Amino acid sequence: MTFRNTGGTAVRSGTVSFATHVIGALGVHWATIHSSQPLPAPLAAGTTRTHTYRVCVDSWRVPLGMRVDTREVTAEWR
Repeated sequence: MTFRNTGGTAVRSGTVSFATHVIGALGVHWATIHSSQPLPAPLAAGTTRTHTYRVCVDSWRVPLGMRVDTREVTAEWR
């Protein structure tokens, strides 16, 4: 993910939240698993930073033939 601070002050901390959906073999939505991680901070004003996150889901939540899809990502800056 690429984070861009377009504000006038540095971001010192924050959280990025993920909504990972468990999708059945026929495309049926079975569950949404929420998780969060810290933002890559500090992030100076006017700069950009790229960071990779690993979103994990317990194997028992995704039986054979199902898949996961992270569709929603939100960030809260402090």
